[in-house]
Parts: sequence; C-alpha cells; structure tokens
Amino acid sequence: MAQISSNNGFKQCSSHLEATRTKEVDKEEALQMEAEALAKLQKDRRVTDNQRGFELSSNTRQKAQVYNKQDYDLMVFPESDSQKRAVDIDVEKLTQAELEKLLLDDSFETRKTPVLPVTPVLSPSFSTQVYLRPTIQRGQWPPGLSGPSTYTLPSIYQSTYSSKQTAFQNGFNPRMPTFPSTEPIYLTFPGQSPYFSYPLTPATPFHPQGSLPVYRPVVSPDMAKLFDKIASTSEFLKNGKARTDLEITNSKATVNNLQVSPKSEDISKFDWLDLDPLSKPKVDSVEVLDHEEEKNIPGLLAEDPWDAVLLEERSPASCHLERKVNGKSPSGATVTRSQSLNIRTTQFTKVQGQISQKDPNGTSSLSTGSSLLQEIEVQNEEVAAFCQSITKLKTNFPYTNHWTNPGYLLSPVTVQRNICGENASVKVSIEIEGFQLPVTFTCDVSSTVEIIIMQALCWVHDDLNQVDVGSYVLKVCGQEEVLQNNHCLGSHEYIQNCRKWDTEIKLQLLTFNAMCQDLARTAEDDKTPVDLNKYLHQMEKPYKEVMTRYPVEELLDSYHNQVELALQIENQHRAVDQVIKAVRKICSALDGVETLAITESVKKLKRAVNLPRSKSADVTSLSGEGGTSKSSSSGSLNPENPVQISMDQLTAAIYDLLRLHANCGRSPANCAQSNRNIKEAWTTTEQLQFTIFAAHGISSNWVSNYEKYYLICSLSHNGKDLFKPIQSKKVGTYKNFFYLIKWDELIIFPIQISQLPLESLLHLTLFGILNQSSGSSPDSNKQRKGPETLGKISLPLFDFKRFLTCGTKLLYLWTSSHTNPVPGTVPRKGYVMERIVLQVDFPSPTFDVIYTTPQVDRSIIQQHNLETLKNDTKGKLLDILHRDSSLGLSKEDKAFLWEKRYYCLKHPNCLPKVLASAPNWKWANLAKTYSLLQQWSPLHPLTALELLDSKFADQEVRSVAVTWIEAISDDELTDLLPQFVQALKYEIYLNSSLVRFLLSRALGNIHIAHNLYWLLKDALHDAQFGARYEQVLGALLSVGGKGLREELLKQTKLVQLLGGVAEKVRQASGSARQVVLQRSMERVQSFFLRNKCRLPLNPSLVAKELNIKSCSFFSSNAMPLKVTMVNADPMGEEINVMFKVGEDLRQDMLALQMIKIMDKIWLKEGLDLRMVIFKCLSTGRDRGMVELVPASDTLRKIQVEYGVTGSFKDKPLAEWLRKYNPSEEEYEKASENFIYSCAGCCVATYVLGICDRHNDNIMLRSTGHMFHIDFGKFLGHAQMFGSFKRDRAPFVLTSDMAYVINGGEKPTIRFQLFVDLCCQAYNLIRKQTNLFLNLLSLMIPSGLPELTNIQDLKYVRDALQPQTTDAEATIFFTRLIESSLGSIATKFNFFIHNLAQLRFSGLPSNDEPILSFSPKTYSFRQDGGIKEVSVFTYHKKYNPDKHYIYVVRILREGQLEPSFVFRTFDEFQELHNKLSIIFPLWKLPGFPNRMVLGRTHIKDVAAKRKIELNSYLQSLMSASTDVAECDLVCTFFHPLLRDEKAEGIARSADAGPFSPTPGQIGGAVKLSISYRNGTLFIMVMHIKDLVTEDGADPNPYVKTYLLPDTHKTSKRKTKISRKTRNPTFNEMLVYSGYSKETLRQRELQLSVLSAESLRENFFLGGVTLPLKDFNLSKETVKWYQLTAATYL
Repeated sequence: MAQISSNNGFKQCSSHLEATRTKEVDKEEALQMEAEALAKLQKDRRVTDNQRGFELSSNTRQKAQVYNKQDYDLMVFPESDSQKRAVDIDVEKLTQAELEKLLLDDSFETRKTPVLPVTPVLSPSFSTQVYLRPTIQRGQWPPGLSGPSTYTLPSIYQSTYSSKQTAFQNGFNPRMPTFPSTEPIYLTFPGQSPYFSYPLTPATPFHPQGSLPVYRPVVSPDMAKLFDKIASTSEFLKNGKARTDLEITNSKATVNNLQVSPKSEDISKFDWLDLDPLSKPKVDSVEVLDHEEEKNIPGLLAEDPWDAVLLEERSPASCHLERKVNGKSPSGATVTRSQSLNIRTTQFTKVQGQISQKDPNGTSSLSTGSSLLQEIEVQNEEVAAFCQSITKLKTNFPYTNHWTNPGYLLSPVTVQRNICGENASVKVSIEIEGFQLPVTFTCDVSSTVEIIIMQALCWVHDDLNQVDVGSYVLKVCGQEEVLQNNHCLGSHEYIQNCRKWDTEIKLQLLTFNAMCQDLARTAEDDKTPVDLNKYLHQMEKPYKEVMTRYPVEELLDSYHNQVELALQIENQHRAVDQVIKAVRKICSALDGVETLAITESVKKLKRAVNLPRSKSADVTSLSGEGGTSKSSSSGSLNPENPVQISMDQLTAAIYDLLRLHANCGRSPANCAQSNRNIKEAWTTTEQLQFTIFAAHGISSNWVSNYEKYYLICSLSHNGKDLFKPIQSKKVGTYKNFFYLIKWDELIIFPIQISQLPLESLLHLTLFGILNQSSGSSPDSNKQRKGPETLGKISLPLFDFKRFLTCGTKLLYLWTSSHTNPVPGTVPRKGYVMERIVLQVDFPSPTFDVIYTTPQVDRSIIQQHNLETLKNDTKGKLLDILHRDSSLGLSKEDKAFLWEKRYYCLKHPNCLPKVLASAPNWKWANLAKTYSLLQQWSPLHPLTALELLDSKFADQEVRSVAVTWIEAISDDELTDLLPQFVQALKYEIYLNSSLVRFLLSRALGNIHIAHNLYWLLKDALHDAQFGARYEQVLGALLSVGGKGLREELLKQTKLVQLLGGVAEKVRQASGSARQVVLQRSMERVQSFFLRNKCRLPLNPSLVAKELNIKSCSFFSSNAMPLKVTMVNADPMGEEINVMFKVGEDLRQDMLALQMIKIMDKIWLKEGLDLRMVIFKCLSTGRDRGMVELVPASDTLRKIQVEYGVTGSFKDKPLAEWLRKYNPSEEEYEKASENFIYSCAGCCVATYVLGICDRHNDNIMLRSTGHMFHIDFGKFLGHAQMFGSFKRDRAPFVLTSDMAYVINGGEKPTIRFQLFVDLCCQAYNLIRKQTNLFLNLLSLMIPSGLPELTNIQDLKYVRDALQPQTTDAEATIFFTRLIESSLGSIATKFNFFIHNLAQLRFSGLPSNDEPILSFSPKTYSFRQDGGIKEVSVFTYHKKYNPDKHYIYVVRILREGQLEPSFVFRTFDEFQELHNKLSIIFPLWKLPGFPNRMVLGRTHIKDVAAKRKIELNSYLQSLMSASTDVAECDLVCTFFHPLLRDEKAEGIARSADAGPFSPTPGQIGGAVKLSISYRNGTLFIMVMHIKDLVTEDGADPNPYVKTYLLPDTHKTSKRKTKISRKTRNPTFNEMLVYSGYSKETLRQRELQLSVLSAESLRENFFLGGVTLPLKDFNLSKETVKWYQLTAATYL
C-alpha cells in the first residue's frame, strides 16, 4: 500500500483501493519480494521520530521479548503452511469429545500468543482505548498481534449454530467473514513515541476519518470447517456469545481469493477457545503503556494472578496491559483481568487537520487520522477532567477513616425542641453478649447514647476506667443500623417511632468490630481508578441502546472490497448496487445519518455507471519502485474514469461522515493552537447564527402519522428566554437511504455574542403536525388537531473550557417509543426511549471565541445603612424584603430592590430576591454582581437551596450556594436529596460543585449513597438529561466501593424479579392470580437462597428469604403485591412491603417527602402531631415499593361493616377504635392520637392540595393514628366526576371523625383542642412558605404530570396565605374546618366509592362478618351453652350523649348465678343484620322497627323496645341450632370489659354532666388581644362548659363593647354557633382609630348570649377586662372565667 509523506512528518495512507492482482507470482519471486520488503522495513526503522509514520519502532520491537522471532514473514504460502497446522486432521471424522481433547492438548498450539508492543496510554476517561499495530498490507493477518477484533464466518460456512453469534474472550470469532476488518484504525501523532492505534468496536461512538487503512482477514476453507466443528463443542456452546453474521454479497468469488495466514497458529488455545475461567466473552479495548513512560510509575503491582502472569512474561521495559471487558464470565460474575492505571500522557500537540494531498498519480487522498484522535481527546476532555476531579475527591475519604467509612448505617436523627430538657423517661431493653436475658432499665430521653452505653456496660464491667466506651455502639434490634453516640436518645427516629407506637425499645450492645461492616470501602477500592462506564453495563437502560449491527471497521472493509470489485468487473451496474448497499449499511450504523455529500455522490455514481467505460479501467499495475508500491489500490486506474472519480468522491463523503459522527466539526478547544487567534466573547459583535440542516433517523410511522415538522429555536438563561423564540419552516419528510426531515435553514438571533452570558442555552424543540387524512394516530384522541411535541434538546453555547460552540454538531434528541414505535425494533419491557439525530451547523470562524470571567476588586466594600433611607423608601424596601418568596415581585419591585441592594446586606436571607432582581447577567455587569456576592453573609443551607433553581444559572452563584449548603447535616440532606438530584439539570457542565458535593456526602454516608443511587437510577428515564445522570451514576458506583456496589446490584435484581411477578399477576385472570403469584414467587425465593438483600426502601432492613404463604396481592386496579420477607436479624420482625407496577410513584414520593418535612418542622417547634410517615420509593418508570403500616385498615373497610351506607353514620370509627382499645385508658389514648394525627392530616392535605380523597385512601391504625395514602392527585388537581369536582371540601373532615374527636355527637372542648392544633400547625408551616415553594420549584423539571410549571406552585402559595398575620390565618383555617365538616359531598363521595368497590369485591374474602364492638369472635365451645336469655331492664346513660342501654340476663349451662351484659339497640340491630348476611336463606325472626315518631331517646320508647327485644331473643334462641349456636350469637352474649363494670351503669343513669343548677353561670372564654397600627384586635377563640337553666344546648354568640360607650357605637358581635356548650369561633373583632392612651382608659366588656327564635335571647355569662392591665405591645392569649356581670 502506498504511503505518502507530507511535510509535517505524517505519512498518509491513500484512500484509493488496491486493485486485485491479475499476474500470478511463483514462490521464488515472492521470496525475493519478501526479502526486499524486509530490507525496506529495517531501513525505515532508523528514520528519526518526526518522520515516523505507521512503521513499528525497532526499539520497541527489540524489547518485546515475548516475540519468538524478531522479523515476520510478510508473505504467505498456503501449501507450505498447511503442513504446520492442525487442519490436516480429518475434522469430519472427529467426535466432539475427541475434538475437545485435541484442542485442550498442549501440543495443539505451536506458540504462545505474543504480547502487544507497548505504547503510551491515552486518557483513562477514553470510552474506547487504544493500542498499537505496525503497518501491514490489506488482506493479511496481523503479524503476532492478538487484538480485540471480532470475526464472523462468511455465510457460505453456515452451520447448525449459525443463529447464535459467538465471540471468544479475546474478540476472536470462529465464524470469519470475508470482508470485515480485523484490525483497528491506526492513528499517529507527531512528537509522540512510538505510535497510537484506535480500535473501533460495535459499541464505540467514535469512527475513523481520513485515509485510514482497513484490513481484511484471510481464512482458508479448511480452517473455516475446523471452526465450524469447534463451534459445536460443548465448551464453545457453554461460553460463547452471540454475534450476527455480516451479509456478504459475491462471497463465492471472494472465497476463491482467500489465503491462510501464517500467524493463525500463533493464537493460543486459551485465546481463541473460551475455556478460560477468568475470561469474559468480549474485549472492548486494550490500554497499554509506553516503556518510555514507565519510569514515571512508582511500581507495577499484580492485582490478581493474571497480572502476575503478564508481568512475569514481560521484560522490565514492557508495560502493564489492561483489558477492559464488557460482559460476564460463564458464572455470571463480572471479571476484570487487572486494574486500570490512571495515568495520563502529556497533552497532545494540536495540529490542524490535514488538507487532502495529491499522490504522484494525481489522485486525491483523504486527510490523516491524526485530527480524528485529537477530536476524540477533546471530546472526552470534559469527562477526563471530571474523573480527575473525582479521583482527587476520593483521597479526602480514605478507607482507613472510620468516621467516613464505618461500613454500617447510622440511625437518622430528628431534632425536637426541648428534647434535651424533656423529663420524659423510657424503658430500654439492651441485649448484651453473654447475658441470657436482656438488660432492662429506665432512662431519660434527653440522655446521650454514650451515657446509655455506659449504663449498659456497668452490668458487664466493674471498672469502666478499663473500658473504651467509645468503641461500643448500640445497634437497633431487627435493623442493621446503630444509634449515634453523640446524640441524645430521644432525637433518634427509631426511638420516636417506638414512643409513637408504644412499642418496646430493643437495642443490642456491640463493639465496632462486631458490627457487620460489609459496606465499607477497602484498600483495593481506594486504589481503583474512577471509571464512569465500568459498572454501568449492569444497569438496565431505560432507553434503546444505540448499537451498530456490525463493527464499523467491518462495514468499511466491506465497502472497500465492493469498490474494488466494482472497478474490476464488467457488469458494473450490479456491482455499484452492492457499493451503494454497503454505503447504506455504514450510514445505518452511524444512527441513520446521511449527509448531503453522500446523497449527491451516490446520485453521481449512478449516473457515471451508465457511461461507456474507458479501456484503461481494465489495466492494473504492479509497479515496484524501491520495493514498495507507490500507487494506491485505485491509483492504478485512469483518474479520468468517471466511475472511479465518483467512487473517490463517495469515499471522501463517507469519511467526512465518520468525522462528523465523531463530532469532528471544528470544536474550539481543538483548534486553539498557537497560530490561531483567540477573541474574547465580550468584544465579539457578531450575531448568533446557525443552520438547521436536517433530522435523521426518522421512523416510518412518523411519516404516516405526521404531515409536517418544524423546530422552535429558543435561547435561554436563568430559565428565561433571552429573545423571542424563532420557528423554522414547516417541512415534510424526504427519503434517500432513510427518512429524514430536511430544513437547511439559516437561523439568526439578533443578539450579539458579547451580550450572551456564559451559561446561555440553545433549545431546539421538534413538533409534528398530525396528518389529518391518516387513518391512525399515535394519539388516542382523534379530535386533537394541534401540533405534538416530539422531543427537545438543549446545547450550551460555550463548552466547559468556555469556548464558543462552532462547526457541525449532531445532537441526539430522545423520544418515547411507546407513542412512536420504530418498526423492526423490539422495545424492552416498560418505558423505552429512542433517539433521532439533529444536524446543526454553527459558523466556523478563523478565530476562537472564549468567555473570560471579569476580575472583581475584592478590596472595594460597599455597605449602606438602611436607617439613612427616607421612611417611605425604607418601608417599601422592608416590605419587599419581608416577603416570603420572589415569585410575586413585579418589575418595578425588582428594579427598586436591585438599586437598593447594598442596603440589604444586613438581611442575608433576601439574597435570592436580590439576585433574581438583577436586570441582566451580561459580561459588563458581572463584576458588580460578583462583588456583591463576595460581601454577602453566608446563608442558611435551606435558604441557599433556592440558588440552585433554574433562576440562577451563573456558575459562580451556584458554586457559592453549594459552599453554604455544605453546612447541612447528613440527615437533612437525605430528606432533600430528590431536589438536589433535580438541581443537577440546571448545571451546565458535568464537573460542577454540586456533583462533587453530592458524591462527597455519598462517600461519607451510606444512607445518602443508597438513596442517591435509586434517585439517579430512576432519573435515567429522563429523555433530555438521562445521559448526564448516567455519568453521575457511573461516578457514584465507581467511588462507592465494591461492597456497596454489589449490594445495590442485588437490590436492583430483586426489584427486577418483583416487577416481573407483578406484571404476571396483573395479566393473569382473576381465578389464576393466586396460583401465578405463588409460582412466580418461587423464582424470587431462589434469589434469596443465594444471598441476603437489603431493602431498597430502607437499607437498614435485611431480608434473608420470602414468606411465600403470606405473600398476596391487593384487589385495586394496579393489583399491587404484598411481599412478606423474613428478617435476617433473628431479633427483628417480618418485613412487609407493597410492590406496584403500572403507577408512577414519584408523585407519592414527593407528597410523602413534603409531609415528612412538615412533621419535622412541627417537631422542631415542639408540636408532635403523631404523624404516620411511611416510606415510598420509585424503582423505575411506573413501578416502585411502598412500606406497609401494620395494624391498619382503610376507612371504607371500617365503614362497610355497618353496611354500604356506613359512610353516612357517625359511630363506625369510634366503635372500631373501641374494639381494639377496650379499656377506657386505651381508648382515651387512641382518641388523643386520632385528634392529633387528624389535625396534621388536615393541614398537610390542604397545603399540598391533595385530592381524590375517598375512604379507600385514608387509613386508621388500631392505635388511633390516621394517615393518608395514594397521592395521585395533588396541587389542587381534583378528580372529576363528569363535569363536577369530586373533592368539594377543602380537606376530609367528616362527622364520624368529629364523633371521635368530640367523644360523641356534640361539640366538646376536645374539638377546640383539634382546632387549635390545626391552626398552630398551619401557622408553623406558613413561616416556611419559601422553603416549600423552593422544594416544589426544584421538582418542576422532574416530569410529574401535575407539577409542570411555576403556575402549579400558585396553589401552594395561595393555600399558605404568606402575607396574612397568624391571627388572620387562624380565622381562615377555622372557616376551612367548618366548611369541611359541613360538606355532605365528602360523605357522598365515600358512598359512591363504597358502591364501586362493592361491585367487584363484595365482602372481604375470608373475612367473616364480625361485630364492631367485639375485638374477636367467640364460640359456645369456649363459653358454654345458654339455658336462658332475656332483656332484664334498661338504664339511661350519658356518655357523652343521652341514650338507653339494655341489660341482658344470661344463665349458662352448669352455672347457678346469671351473668349480665349491656347492649344498645344499635348493637342488637347490628347482630340481626350480620346474621342475615351469614344465613341469607334462613327465616330469621323479625326485628323491631327502628323508626319511631317523635323523640327516640325517651323512657317510653325504651320500655316498648325492651318488650320487643325480649321477644326477638326468645325467637332467636328457639330457632335452628345452626343459627342459635353460631359464633356470632355467642360473641354477642360474651361479656366485654364494659360489662364487668356493671355498677358504673347505675350511676350513669343519674343526672348528666351538664345538669344545670338554677341561676348558675358557668364556663370560660379564650381571647387573643393585640394592638398594632392604631387598631385593637380581639379574637374570640373558644368558649367551654356553658350552662343553661333548662339543661338544653344553647346557641351561643359573643357581643363586646368598649366602655364607656353611651351611644353603643363600639358594639361588635360574632356569628351564632348552634346547639353547643363548647363553641369555637376564631373570629376577629376589630376596633380601629384608637390610640394606646385612649385604650388605657377603656374597659372591654364581653357578653355571651344564646340566640333563641321563639323567645328572647338569654344571658350565659360575661367578663369585663380593663385594658390598662394589658401590655398592648404584644399579643395576650388567655382563658377568662365567665361571671354574672351586667351587660349592655
């Protein structure tokens, strides 16, 4: 092959193809030619460094001692070579066993595989590494080199295994194609020694350019037959990996020209038979290190046995060889031969791409490959810089540091107000090794964990001075986490939950060494270099992997061979068709990109082939001047031949495409050379412009569904458009090789480059206009006619080195395949994305534009005193500063704030408002902004969080914000991780301070690393930012250590298995679901047989196996699984989780995160609302895991025990709680839990706008804690019922909830407590309005359907009423409580849901009807039979409402004395209703009519019912024994705890608690009195224990006067509260225009009256308060006793 030396020291290989030789060469002549070639080779070795081309350095060769001989035969003679081979064995007669024995025999291989010559390594960040090859002629086997190339057998040698593609560990494949290249592309650099080569594999995104040679392997038919036989052996079938055959045309003619390479026997049997247990099927790349660089390496250590072998076989000058493998060993374990050496060479000399040269024959040759590798180096520089930065970060967290690398999890801590001063004590049970029973003692919750450890050690050691207390930890029993020694006991979430659920606190005393530390990093982890791609191949990708079907070098080789054939044979039409097919395959491999040059060249070639051929086209030349051919393969042809000229142009166009695909449009950093000018961006006056050329890779169904396409081009900074978006023209699709959308349109933004901020982003959004005539539409809504968004791509205008983007760019735009499936592809299960390619051409000026940061003079400090401003200006400024958010600021407010920014330095929290008010971020103004930033006091971490939003793109601002956020605790960071992960989308470059911050925290805390992994993994589905998240995830896996990595991969596998089970259960028919579940769970069980696994929901929980019998599924639409696992800790309880598929759980995660943060705010302020916080995790698109709260039921299940109309009844919840809490003390505790938790739920669901609230997604725990589930609708997006909102009330508060709160039907002081708790909780959240708006704002780009833009935050802002006072907010929320409680719509919604659920579920399966007032069922076998039963008498009871209870006398068999039980009429009716359900076909006795005229709870009605109930009981007991002796009847008569307190019943029949004493005044009123801005505010809050003369409930209201007031002008009054002795008002009475001096001379007279319709209002009590006794400068809240004071 001809080599042309250029003046820069490069040797360029001609792109023209070598003609097939027609002259036969005998053996003697060939030997002479070989000798001449060797002599030339020896001569070339002595050429100086700057003249080296593709020859191999003699110095390198002499030191490669593993070579058996120094020189190699350059020519091959099959007849002499075949005698040395194993092919002379009759392969057909060998059995498989004999063949395998032969192959494993040492004598079968003639020589070990030579080790590669050594070269300098490129960058460790290279996704495809490089290795060296000498120049050889096409068509020969590479001498003495075993490279990671893949071979495929030509179709002529197909066998029974042809459908299974297989490659051996070293890349060798026994099925060898005729044409595909086995060699890498070789590229060389000046001044570097010795050479570099760059192998292209199927997965590589980089492709060759220039006149890079490609080589053809040769194989004899006999060898092919042997390969065929080998391929059927068991070892091959066991270890092989599939590969697809390359379709080769004219293979018959080609096979005749095949030759056997003499070096084929050099391949070791362990290299080409995949029998090596430490091998992997496919070698992606090889890194080698030049021996000249080795002196810089401290030492080469063998990391494993393979390394030792490699080091032994090499001379001291030889280098470390690394093989990066992509795949798995036969056992499935990932194996790597050695660790990568993280050493970078010096920066390559930047050389301009070579212009096409002319060879002596006048044929143009393409440029060298040197510029290509430079492009790849530049393209990977950002990743390389990132890896280098993360490597430096790792050094701050050595594995020896126990505090940052404990290897176990620390129990989370929540700071509570006064927890350290709290007097509460708890009982602690501690397991200590050597003690049979746990040590139990009582301690204070404010005690530190270290003190508790010392107390426990006192039981073990007599003298604590001999003990290192700091080496002990307290582990939580049942969980793999330990309490934090320096925190107080009560601040741990585990302790708080134990106190909440009233469960025992179980701990275990262990030393550090006794703790399981399997997640700790090791010394080997610290030495492992950072590699972003090394562990990602084990991740399930949410997008379609862009894999070429064949290696691009094979396609290029095939193309060159087709060109040779086309130029030689007569029938050129057919041959040219094959050339065009080869070109099409190359374009297809390069993402379907077809450039204009290729299209035109193909057309020209088609025209040229129709012209008459020149005679010279048949002439071939083999001139041998100097022993080397000076003509290229096509150089021997007539340059005037139009077919050849067209072929040359087509070849040039293909290599141009390769350069383009490798992003070889001149990127600025690449061209920043000494001879190029650099221009600063702020001096550049040119306008921003670019050309949108085309969109490639369009699927055929787009063509049928869309008529036209257009792009919207927008330019943004800080999340806002810098200029009005520009729309391209609307065009249809074109078809050449593939479908493409071609615009070829110049877009000009009328904005100068000098005006562009550094972080400017160009957004290109593709829209499709539906084809109205098309019969099918991807959208199910056929009526929709508007354009559809098909995808969006964003591009920074300045790269990470701050150079302006230029040259042609191929931009990948991802689109979802389930809406636009690509024909011929098999999408993965679930959500799969595919991509199209946008080709955009930026200008390529002769100079580089670089963005320089302006210098800030740090000595200038400007700070102005706010007090020097005029009052009105000062007031206006303070008003703006005190606003909770910058959302509501007008343009005028922002301009005013920016002007007065130096007056704000004493108000540090207003920095986000000030920066958001900056008029622009142009270069000219940056110095002022940065100066202000460096003067500003550090912000609180939660305040600084706002600076990570899209409003603040500036790198300096974000970097400073991260510096301030670093003060946040690990537990707080864990709670806020979803927002930090979303904030990564606003980072322009990969190596940002935010990424480094998250990775550093993950290195120091396993909780953070674990949560970060699942959040990043879930974010991979993001079409626009998935690639960025993949890089960060790769970095996390790389630095986290082997232990953590393996644990995360186990969790991922478990989730995949459970996802598969859930899918099968969903798809199964109703009757078969349980069988499918049990069978599918066996596979999950087999996973647990191999390993334990931590729970993705909570890494502290470790499961060792499934409890398959307890696994089931729920009957909701999604059919979620209930998965029960056995805890690996024998002291732990079973683990129950729900696994869902088909529902997006990210919104549930966000809602639960907000509720948890609210709870922490309340706890921090000393308000414990006893919230139930359960965990939820999205583990992938539309699937995830939810923690199950034990001992809880839905409100629907509780209510339907009272029939389908149970939602309209008041008592179900109270009686359900009483069933599980039979004693009064237990019931009171449960009621209190209900009041507190219900208050928290009301506030949280209102603030977040959680809708679709029905009785199936509100749950109640047996301990009284209420909580909500299923947050599919939030931020006020209500569920619709036709055109009506189903959620009509502000939040769910029904009469049955009020019944539990009040302790009965009438309002009590307990309801006032509930209102106060709601208002207090609401006001505490209002103070954090900005935090919640920031957290939700950061989640806008997450893709949640109901949080898409800033407008969705308006609901939360309006709900929180940030501009109102606490008193006004209290009044506002009180009205919401009244509105919710009075809403019949909620109950009706519950009723509709009951009907819907009843339709397909009926009664719960295997749930027998049970009595609501009995906790369990009893039988006559236990209690004994009944001889007699009758209703003995009745009693009147007040508890809390007046009602009658019936005393039932029971005489049992074998007993002399009767027993008595007490039942209400409602309980008798419940017995009858549930007997009707159990015995629908039996005739039961008639039950007394419930309906009575007049009042129900009177003595006459009770007397009548006594007789009727007695008759009913006699009929029931004389009925069939099946009915009379059933368990339900026995349970009804079984004595309860309340029956044992019979003596209390008689006392309750006396006068009720509110029996009045004539003329008595009673009760108290709660008032809030405050004064501001000349106005007196009197809030009437509550009144309790009012007394009336007749005992009837009054209709109270409040009236006030400011005395003296002769004309009664100061009269104010509240609304009337109906029928209550304990009214809640929360109304504000306002007196304006009074000075403090005037008020001090006045008295406030307050009267409480009852409003009557048929008689005059009567007085209930009053109070007179002299205002001089009040400190009006602050609010006074107090209860005042009502007296019989006179009133106006």
